[in-house]
Amino acid sequence: MSRTDVLDREVGRAMSALSAAAKQGLGDAALAELVVIRASQLNHCAFCLDMHLTLAREHGVSEKQLDLLAAWEEAEGVFDERERAALALTEAVTVLTAGFVPDEVYATAAKHFDDRELAHLIGLVVAINNWNRVMVARRIPPGGYLP
Repeated sequence: MSRTDVLDREVGRAMSALSAAAKQGLGDAALAELVVIRASQLNHCAFCLDMHLTLAREHGVSEKQLDLLAAWEEAEGVFDERERAALALTEAVTVLTAGFVPDEVYATAAKHFDDRELAHLIGLVVAINNWNRVMVARRIPPGGYLP
C-alpha cells in the first residue's frame, strides 16, 4: 500500500493543516514533538514514532528526554514543569479512561499555557491521535517518513 492510499487526499490535507496550525500556534517545536511522541507511544503507532523521533532530534530534543519520555513522571529533573504539564494533558486527552480530562490536569496545564497556547496544545493532541488511529488502523509500518 502506498502512502497515497492511506487517506483520501482531501482528508489528509485537512489533517495536515490541523497538525501544522496546532504546532505553529503552540510556538515550541521541541515541546510539540514531545507531545506527539508521547501520544504515539500510548497509541502504539510505530510509523508516527519513527517520524516524530526524527523530527524531535532535528528540533533539539535531547536523547535523555527521548529515552525517558515513556516514564516522564518518574524522570525528575529531565522535564521542566511546563513540559510535564503538557505531557500530563496529552495523556489525559489521549487516554480518556475516566471519560473526561481531570480538572487538576487541565488546571495545571492552564497555569503554564495561556488560552491560545492551551487551545493549540489540545488541538495538537487531537491531531496526533487522529494520525495515530489512521496509521495503526491501516497498518502502516515505520520507515516511510521522508523529511
